Amino acid sequence: MPIEVSGVCTLLQVFDMPTSVRFYREVLGFEIVATSDRDGDQFDWGLLRLNDTFVMLNTAYEQDSRPPKPEAARISAHGDTCLYFRCPDVDAAYHHLREHGINVDEPKVAPYGMKQLYLTDPDGYCLCFQWPVE
Repeated sequence: MPIEVSGVCTLLQVFDMPTSVRFYREVLGFEIVATSDRDGDQFDWGLLRLNDTFVMLNTAYEQDSRPPKPEAARISAHGDTCLYFRCPDVDAAYHHLREHGINVDEPKVAPYGMKQLYLTDPDGYCLCFQWPVE
Protein backbone atom coordinates (compact mmCIF):
# COMPACT_ATOMS: atom_id res chain seq x y z
CA MET A 1 0.00 0.00 0.00
CA PRO A 2 1.43 3.44 -0.92
CA ILE A 3 2.07 6.15 1.64
CA GLU A 4 -0.94 8.43 2.01
CA VAL A 5 -0.08 12.08 1.43
CA SER A 6 -2.29 15.13 1.09
CA GLY A 7 0.13 17.70 -0.27
CA VAL A 8 3.69 18.91 -0.43
CA CYS A 9 5.40 22.07 0.80
CA THR A 10 8.56 23.47 -0.75
CA LEU A 11 11.35 25.01 1.33
CA LEU A 12 13.20 27.86 -0.39
CA GLN A 13 16.48 29.29 0.90
CA VAL A 14 16.29 33.09 0.67
CA PHE A 15 18.95 35.79 1.00
CA ASP A 16 16.87 38.62 2.46
CA MET A 17 13.79 37.46 4.36
CA PRO A 18 11.95 40.82 4.48
CA THR A 19 12.30 41.23 0.70
CA SER A 20 11.07 37.70 0.06
CA VAL A 21 8.20 38.01 2.53
CA ARG A 22 7.03 41.26 0.96
CA PHE A 23 7.07 39.65 -2.51
CA TYR A 24 5.16 36.52 -1.48
CA ARG A 25 2.72 38.41 0.76
CA GLU A 26 2.16 41.75 -0.99
CA VAL A 27 2.55 40.69 -4.63
CA LEU A 28 1.35 37.07 -4.66
CA GLY A 29 -1.08 37.26 -1.73
CA PHE A 30 0.38 34.66 0.66
CA GLU A 31 -0.17 35.04 4.39
CA ILE A 32 2.34 34.22 7.10
CA VAL A 33 1.10 31.20 9.04
CA ALA A 34 4.05 30.47 11.35
CA THR A 35 7.59 31.70 11.91
CA SER A 36 10.65 31.20 14.05
CA ASP A 37 11.45 34.13 16.33
CA ARG A 38 9.90 37.10 14.59
CA ASP A 39 10.73 40.79 14.45
CA GLY A 40 8.31 42.18 11.86
CA ASP A 41 9.22 40.59 8.53
CA GLN A 42 12.63 39.51 9.85
CA PHE A 43 12.81 35.86 10.90
CA ASP A 44 14.88 32.86 9.93
CA TRP A 45 12.06 30.48 8.93
CA GLY A 46 8.46 31.04 7.92
CA LEU A 47 5.49 29.07 6.62
CA LEU A 48 3.33 30.97 4.14
CA ARG A 49 -0.07 29.99 2.75
CA LEU A 50 -2.22 31.07 -0.18
CA ASN A 51 -5.50 29.13 -0.14
CA ASP A 52 -4.37 25.45 -0.03
CA THR A 53 -0.83 26.19 -1.25
CA PHE A 54 2.09 26.36 1.18
CA VAL A 55 5.67 27.59 0.80
CA MET A 56 8.35 27.68 3.48
CA LEU A 57 11.06 30.33 3.41
CA ASN A 58 14.32 29.89 5.29
CA THR A 59 17.24 32.30 5.46
CA ALA A 60 20.30 31.00 3.63
CA TYR A 61 22.56 32.58 6.28
CA GLU A 62 22.36 33.32 9.96
CA GLN A 63 22.02 37.09 10.49
CA ASP A 64 25.53 37.45 11.92
CA SER A 65 27.16 35.57 8.99
CA ARG A 66 25.19 36.91 6.03
CA PRO A 67 27.45 38.35 3.30
CA PRO A 68 26.73 41.87 2.04
CA LYS A 69 25.28 40.53 -1.22
CA PRO A 70 24.07 37.16 -2.52
CA GLU A 71 26.69 34.74 -3.82
CA ALA A 72 26.32 34.64 -7.62
CA ALA A 73 26.87 30.87 -7.89
CA ARG A 74 24.24 30.13 -5.26
CA ILE A 75 21.65 32.43 -6.84
CA SER A 76 22.29 31.12 -10.35
CA ALA A 77 21.56 27.59 -9.10
CA HIS A 78 18.07 28.74 -8.08
CA GLY A 79 17.16 28.92 -11.76
CA ASP A 80 17.07 25.12 -11.75
CA THR A 81 14.10 25.23 -9.38
CA CYS A 82 10.61 26.08 -10.61
CA LEU A 83 7.38 26.04 -8.62
CA TYR A 84 4.31 25.35 -10.74
CA PHE A 85 1.13 26.82 -9.26
CA ARG A 86 -2.27 25.64 -10.40
CA CYS A 87 -3.96 28.87 -11.45
CA PRO A 88 -7.40 28.74 -13.12
CA ASP A 89 -7.16 32.32 -14.46
CA VAL A 90 -3.63 32.82 -15.78
CA ASP A 91 -4.63 36.04 -17.56
CA ALA A 92 -5.90 37.55 -14.30
CA ALA A 93 -2.61 36.55 -12.63
CA TYR A 94 -0.73 38.33 -15.42
CA HIS A 95 -2.73 41.55 -14.92
CA HIS A 96 -2.37 41.31 -11.14
CA LEU A 97 1.40 41.01 -11.41
CA ARG A 98 1.63 43.91 -13.86
CA GLU A 99 -0.48 46.06 -11.50
CA HIS A 100 2.06 45.29 -8.77
CA GLY A 101 4.96 46.47 -10.93
CA ILE A 102 6.26 43.04 -11.89
CA ASN A 103 7.78 43.00 -15.37
CA VAL A 104 6.40 39.76 -16.77
CA ASP A 105 5.76 38.53 -20.30
CA GLU A 106 2.23 37.63 -21.38
CA PRO A 107 1.12 34.04 -20.80
CA LYS A 108 1.81 31.51 -23.53
CA VAL A 109 0.35 28.12 -24.32
CA ALA A 110 2.93 25.33 -24.14
CA PRO A 111 2.90 22.58 -26.82
CA TYR A 112 1.41 20.19 -24.25
CA GLY A 113 -1.66 22.38 -23.70
CA MET A 114 -0.86 24.38 -20.55
CA LYS A 115 -1.33 28.15 -20.50
CA GLN A 116 1.68 29.37 -18.54
CA LEU A 117 2.97 32.57 -16.99
CA TYR A 118 6.61 32.54 -15.83
CA LEU A 119 8.46 34.92 -13.53
CA THR A 120 11.20 34.82 -10.93
CA ASP A 121 11.04 35.71 -7.27
CA PRO A 122 13.60 38.00 -5.55
CA ASP A 123 15.99 35.06 -5.05
CA GLY A 124 15.88 33.87 -8.65
CA TYR A 125 13.51 30.94 -8.16
CA CYS A 126 11.28 30.34 -11.17
CA LEU A 127 7.53 30.55 -10.59
CA CYS A 128 4.96 29.40 -13.12
CA PHE A 129 1.22 29.99 -12.93
CA GLN A 130 -0.50 27.53 -15.22
CA TRP A 131 -3.79 25.93 -16.23
CA PRO A 132 -4.84 23.51 -18.96
CA VAL A 133 -6.25 25.12 -22.10
CA GLU A 134 -9.78 23.94 -22.76
